[in-house]
Amino acid sequence: MSLKAHPAFNEAWLQQQIVSDVALLGLGDLDVKDVERRQPRAGRLDVLLFDPESGTRFEVEIQLGATDESHIIRTLEYWDNERRRFPQYEHIAVIVAEEITGRFLNVINLFNQAIPLIAVQMSALEVEGVLTLHATKVLDLALPAPEEEDEPGQETDRGYWLQKSAPPILKMADQLLERINDQGPGLSLKYNKYYIGLQRDGVADNFITFRPRKKFMALEARIDRTEELDTRLEEAGIPTLVYDRRWKKYRLQLGPADIKTHRELIVDIIRVARGLPTEPLTDGAAKMPLSETPPA
Repeated sequence: MSLKAHPAFNEAWLQQQIVSDVALLGLGDLDVKDVERRQPRAGRLDVLLFDPESGTRFEVEIQLGATDESHIIRTLEYWDNERRRFPQYEHIAVIVAEEITGRFLNVINLFNQAIPLIAVQMSALEVEGVLTLHATKVLDLALPAPEEEDEPGQETDRGYWLQKSAPPILKMADQLLERINDQGPGLSLKYNKYYIGLQRDGVADNFITFRPRKKFMALEARIDRTEELDTRLEEAGIPTLVYDRRWKKYRLQLGPADIKTHRELIVDIIRVARGLPTEPLTDGAAKMPLSETPPA
Protein backbone atom coordinates (compact mmCIF):
# COMPACT_ATOMS: atom_id res chain seq x y z
CA MET A 1 0.00 0.00 0.00
CA SER A 2 1.07 3.59 -0.58
CA LEU A 3 1.71 5.67 2.53
CA LYS A 4 1.76 8.84 0.44
CA ALA A 5 -1.81 8.19 -0.71
CA HIS A 6 -3.04 7.10 2.71
CA PRO A 7 -5.08 9.66 4.69
CA ALA A 8 -3.64 8.70 8.10
CA PHE A 9 -0.16 7.22 7.64
CA ASN A 10 1.83 10.31 6.66
CA GLU A 11 5.53 11.20 6.78
CA ALA A 12 5.36 12.27 10.44
CA TRP A 13 3.90 8.86 11.28
CA LEU A 14 6.71 7.05 9.43
CA GLN A 15 9.28 9.23 11.16
CA GLN A 16 7.84 8.27 14.53
CA GLN A 17 7.96 4.55 13.66
CA ILE A 18 11.65 4.86 12.78
CA VAL A 19 12.44 6.82 15.95
CA SER A 20 10.57 4.24 18.04
CA ASP A 21 12.34 1.31 16.39
CA VAL A 22 15.56 2.29 14.61
CA ALA A 23 16.19 -1.35 13.71
CA LEU A 24 13.50 -0.94 11.02
CA LEU A 25 16.12 0.66 8.76
CA GLY A 26 18.46 -2.32 8.92
CA LEU A 27 21.49 -0.11 9.67
CA GLY A 28 22.56 -1.84 12.87
CA ASP A 29 22.26 -1.09 16.57
CA LEU A 30 21.93 2.70 16.43
CA ASP A 31 20.63 5.32 18.86
CA VAL A 32 18.58 8.44 18.16
CA LYS A 33 20.63 11.63 18.61
CA ASP A 34 18.05 14.18 17.46
CA VAL A 35 14.75 14.59 15.59
CA GLU A 36 13.76 17.54 13.39
CA ARG A 37 17.25 18.98 13.86
CA ARG A 38 17.48 22.63 12.75
CA GLN A 39 19.95 23.38 9.97
CA PRO A 40 22.06 26.56 9.66
CA ARG A 41 20.41 27.81 6.45
CA ALA A 42 16.80 26.81 7.19
CA GLY A 43 15.30 23.35 6.97
CA ARG A 44 15.24 20.47 9.45
CA LEU A 45 17.00 17.13 9.37
CA ASP A 46 14.36 14.44 9.89
CA VAL A 47 16.39 12.12 12.12
CA LEU A 48 20.00 12.08 13.33
CA LEU A 49 21.19 8.63 14.40
CA PHE A 50 24.54 7.57 15.83
CA ASP A 51 26.52 4.44 16.57
CA PRO A 52 27.41 4.57 20.30
CA GLU A 53 30.50 2.39 19.75
CA SER A 54 32.13 4.09 16.76
CA GLY A 55 30.53 7.53 17.10
CA THR A 56 29.48 7.47 13.43
CA ARG A 57 26.47 9.70 12.73
CA PHE A 58 23.71 8.99 10.20
CA GLU A 59 21.81 11.94 8.67
CA VAL A 60 18.43 10.46 7.70
CA GLU A 61 16.02 12.17 5.28
CA ILE A 62 12.55 10.58 4.94
CA GLN A 63 10.29 10.84 1.91
CA LEU A 64 6.94 9.29 1.05
CA GLY A 65 6.39 8.16 -2.51
CA ALA A 66 9.15 8.03 -5.10
CA THR A 67 12.51 9.76 -4.78
CA ASP A 68 12.86 13.18 -6.39
CA GLU A 69 15.55 15.80 -6.95
CA SER A 70 14.71 18.00 -3.98
CA HIS A 71 14.94 15.21 -1.41
CA ILE A 72 18.22 13.90 -2.81
CA ILE A 73 19.74 17.39 -2.70
CA ARG A 74 18.35 17.95 0.80
CA THR A 75 19.86 14.65 1.99
CA LEU A 76 23.31 15.64 0.73
CA GLU A 77 23.00 19.21 2.01
CA TYR A 78 22.10 18.13 5.55
CA TRP A 79 24.89 15.55 5.55
CA ASP A 80 27.37 18.24 4.47
CA ASN A 81 26.10 20.69 7.11
CA GLU A 82 26.53 18.18 9.90
CA ARG A 83 29.99 16.98 8.87
CA ARG A 84 31.22 20.59 8.67
CA ARG A 85 29.79 21.40 12.09
CA PHE A 86 31.10 18.23 13.71
CA PRO A 87 34.22 17.09 11.77
CA GLN A 88 35.39 14.89 14.66
CA TYR A 89 32.78 12.29 13.69
CA GLU A 90 32.26 10.12 10.64
CA HIS A 91 29.01 11.02 8.83
CA ILE A 92 26.82 8.91 6.54
CA ALA A 93 23.90 10.27 4.52
CA VAL A 94 20.74 8.12 4.43
CA ILE A 95 17.72 8.66 2.18
CA VAL A 96 14.56 6.70 2.99
CA ALA A 97 11.75 6.58 0.43
CA GLU A 98 8.84 4.34 -0.48
CA GLU A 99 10.17 3.93 -3.99
CA ILE A 100 13.69 4.53 -5.28
CA THR A 101 13.25 4.63 -9.03
CA GLY A 102 15.81 3.38 -11.49
CA ARG A 103 16.57 6.88 -12.75
CA PHE A 104 17.37 8.29 -9.33
CA LEU A 105 19.12 5.12 -8.22
CA ASN A 106 21.65 5.78 -10.98
CA VAL A 107 22.08 9.37 -9.78
CA ILE A 108 22.45 8.29 -6.14
CA ASN A 109 24.92 5.64 -7.18
CA LEU A 110 27.09 8.32 -8.82
CA PHE A 111 27.13 10.35 -5.61
CA ASN A 112 27.92 7.16 -3.70
CA GLN A 113 31.31 6.97 -5.40
CA ALA A 114 32.47 10.06 -3.49
CA ILE A 115 29.98 10.47 -0.61
CA PRO A 116 29.07 7.88 2.06
CA LEU A 117 25.43 7.44 1.06
CA ILE A 118 22.87 4.74 1.84
CA ALA A 119 19.46 4.43 0.14
CA VAL A 120 16.68 2.54 1.93
CA GLN A 121 13.38 1.63 0.26
CA MET A 122 10.63 1.45 2.88
CA SER A 123 7.58 -0.53 1.80
CA ALA A 124 4.24 -0.66 3.64
CA LEU A 125 2.40 -3.97 3.45
CA GLU A 126 -1.12 -4.66 4.66
CA VAL A 127 -1.63 -8.31 5.60
CA GLU A 128 -5.00 -9.37 7.07
CA GLY A 129 -5.67 -5.87 8.29
CA VAL A 130 -2.23 -5.44 9.89
CA LEU A 131 0.23 -2.83 8.57
CA THR A 132 3.85 -3.99 8.31
CA LEU A 133 6.88 -1.92 7.33
CA HIS A 134 9.66 -3.60 5.37
CA ALA A 135 12.99 -1.90 4.60
CA THR A 136 15.32 -2.89 1.79
CA LYS A 137 18.79 -1.38 1.51
CA VAL A 138 19.00 -0.78 -2.26
CA LEU A 139 22.31 1.09 -2.09
CA ASP A 140 25.03 0.57 0.51
CA LEU A 141 28.33 2.30 1.17
CA ALA A 142 30.94 2.05 -1.55
CA LEU A 143 34.01 3.53 0.12
CA PRO A 144 37.56 2.43 -0.70
CA ALA A 145 39.11 0.10 1.85
CA PRO A 146 42.43 1.64 2.97
CA GLU A 147 44.02 -1.69 3.85
CA GLU A 148 43.75 -2.85 0.25
CA GLU A 149 45.85 -1.72 -2.64
CA ASP A 150 44.35 1.00 -4.80
CA GLU A 151 42.98 0.09 -8.19
CA PRO A 152 45.28 0.74 -11.14
CA GLY A 153 45.72 4.45 -11.76
CA GLN A 154 44.96 5.44 -8.13
CA GLU A 155 48.59 5.89 -7.05
CA THR A 156 49.58 9.56 -6.59
CA ASP A 157 52.60 11.52 -5.34
CA ARG A 158 53.58 13.96 -2.60
CA GLY A 159 52.48 16.97 -4.67
CA TYR A 160 48.93 15.63 -4.80
CA TRP A 161 48.73 15.54 -1.00
CA LEU A 162 50.36 18.97 -0.65
CA GLN A 163 47.36 20.37 -2.54
CA LYS A 164 44.87 18.47 -0.35
CA SER A 165 46.47 19.26 3.03
CA ALA A 166 49.21 21.65 4.20
CA PRO A 167 53.05 21.41 4.38
CA PRO A 168 53.20 21.21 8.23
CA ILE A 169 50.60 18.42 8.25
CA LEU A 170 52.29 16.46 5.47
CA LYS A 171 55.59 16.81 7.33
CA MET A 172 53.93 14.89 10.16
CA ALA A 173 53.80 11.83 7.89
CA ASP A 174 57.62 12.02 7.58
CA GLN A 175 58.02 12.40 11.35
CA LEU A 176 55.69 9.49 12.05
CA LEU A 177 57.54 7.38 9.48
CA GLU A 178 60.74 8.05 11.45
CA ARG A 179 59.03 6.81 14.61
CA ILE A 180 57.87 3.70 12.73
CA ASN A 181 61.34 2.95 11.35
CA ASP A 182 62.84 3.44 14.81
CA GLN A 183 61.01 0.20 15.68
CA GLY A 184 62.42 -1.60 12.64
CA PRO A 185 63.74 0.08 9.46
CA GLY A 186 62.89 -0.48 5.83
CA LEU A 187 59.48 1.16 5.40
CA SER A 188 58.64 4.12 3.18
CA LEU A 189 55.55 6.16 2.38
CA LYS A 190 53.26 5.17 -0.49
CA TYR A 191 51.06 7.99 -1.77
CA ASN A 192 47.60 6.87 -2.86
CA LYS A 193 44.51 8.82 -3.85
CA TYR A 194 42.59 8.28 -0.62
CA TYR A 195 45.35 7.77 1.93
CA ILE A 196 49.11 7.57 2.47
CA GLY A 197 50.19 4.05 3.26
CA LEU A 198 53.39 2.19 4.05
CA GLN A 199 55.44 -0.04 1.80
CA ARG A 200 58.49 -2.25 2.05
CA ASP A 201 60.42 -2.84 -1.17
CA GLY A 202 57.34 -1.77 -3.14
CA VAL A 203 54.95 -4.10 -1.27
CA ALA A 204 52.20 -2.53 0.85
CA ASP A 205 52.36 -3.03 4.62
CA ASN A 206 49.50 -0.88 5.90
CA PHE A 207 49.37 -1.60 9.63
CA ILE A 208 49.28 2.21 9.90
CA THR A 209 47.94 4.67 7.31
CA PHE A 210 47.65 8.46 7.17
CA ARG A 211 44.97 10.84 5.87
CA PRO A 212 46.37 14.41 5.96
CA ARG A 213 43.82 17.20 6.35
CA LYS A 214 44.23 20.97 6.28
CA LYS A 215 44.62 21.32 10.06
CA PHE A 216 45.33 17.83 11.39
CA MET A 217 46.55 14.36 10.52
CA ALA A 218 44.15 11.43 10.73
CA LEU A 219 46.21 8.39 11.72
CA GLU A 220 44.68 4.94 11.32
CA ALA A 221 46.20 2.09 13.34
CA ARG A 222 45.13 -1.54 13.10
CA ILE A 223 44.67 -2.39 16.79
CA ASP A 224 42.03 -4.24 18.78
CA ARG A 225 40.00 -1.80 20.84
CA THR A 226 40.78 -1.81 24.59
CA GLU A 227 39.60 0.22 27.56
CA GLU A 228 43.21 0.94 28.47
CA LEU A 229 44.01 2.56 25.15
CA ASP A 230 40.74 4.48 25.17
CA THR A 231 41.63 5.84 28.61
CA ARG A 232 45.17 6.79 27.61
CA LEU A 233 43.95 8.60 24.51
CA GLU A 234 41.32 10.45 26.53
CA GLU A 235 43.81 11.47 29.21
CA ALA A 236 46.23 12.65 26.52
CA GLY A 237 43.51 14.71 24.86
CA ILE A 238 43.91 12.92 21.51
CA PRO A 239 40.50 12.75 19.78
CA THR A 240 39.40 9.35 18.48
CA LEU A 241 37.57 10.19 15.25
CA VAL A 242 36.15 6.69 14.99
CA TYR A 243 36.91 3.07 15.82
CA ASP A 244 36.23 0.99 12.71
CA ARG A 245 34.89 -2.30 14.05
CA ARG A 246 34.90 -3.94 10.64
CA TRP A 247 38.64 -3.44 10.03
CA LYS A 248 39.58 -3.13 13.75
CA LYS A 249 41.19 0.25 13.35
CA TYR A 250 41.55 3.31 15.51
CA ARG A 251 41.34 6.60 13.63
CA LEU A 252 43.02 9.35 15.64
CA GLN A 253 43.32 13.10 15.15
CA LEU A 254 46.86 14.37 15.65
CA GLY A 255 48.26 17.89 15.52
CA PRO A 256 51.93 18.78 14.83
CA ALA A 257 52.69 19.23 18.56
CA ASP A 258 51.27 15.80 19.48
CA ILE A 259 54.19 13.91 17.93
CA LYS A 260 56.57 15.33 20.53
CA THR A 261 54.14 15.83 23.43
CA HIS A 262 52.72 12.29 23.28
CA ARG A 263 55.76 10.50 21.88
CA GLU A 264 55.54 7.48 24.21
CA LEU A 265 51.86 6.89 23.50
CA ILE A 266 52.36 7.18 19.74
CA VAL A 267 55.33 4.78 19.85
CA ASP A 268 53.24 2.29 21.84
CA ILE A 269 50.47 2.50 19.22
CA ILE A 270 53.03 1.92 16.46
CA ARG A 271 54.53 -1.07 18.24
CA VAL A 272 51.18 -2.74 18.95
CA ALA A 273 49.98 -2.15 15.36
CA ARG A 274 53.22 -3.73 14.19
CA GLY A 275 52.80 -6.70 16.51
CA LEU A 276 55.62 -5.73 18.89
CA PRO A 277 55.42 -5.58 22.72
CA THR A 278 55.26 -2.15 24.33
CA GLU A 279 58.24 -0.91 26.34
CA PRO A 280 58.28 0.24 29.97
CA LEU A 281 57.84 3.91 30.80
CA THR A 282 61.03 5.95 31.02
CA ASP A 283 60.47 6.47 34.76
CA GLY A 284 60.62 2.73 35.33
CA ALA A 285 56.93 2.21 36.09
CA ALA A 286 55.41 -0.92 34.63
CA LYS A 287 53.12 -0.46 31.65
CA MET A 288 50.69 -3.05 30.28
CA PRO A 289 50.64 -3.90 26.56
CA LEU A 290 47.78 -2.16 24.81
CA SER A 291 46.53 -5.49 23.48
CA GLU A 292 45.74 -6.73 26.99
CA THR A 293 42.67 -5.95 29.06
CA PRO A 294 43.49 -4.15 32.34
CA PRO A 295 42.74 -6.12 35.54
CA ALA A 296 39.64 -5.32 37.57
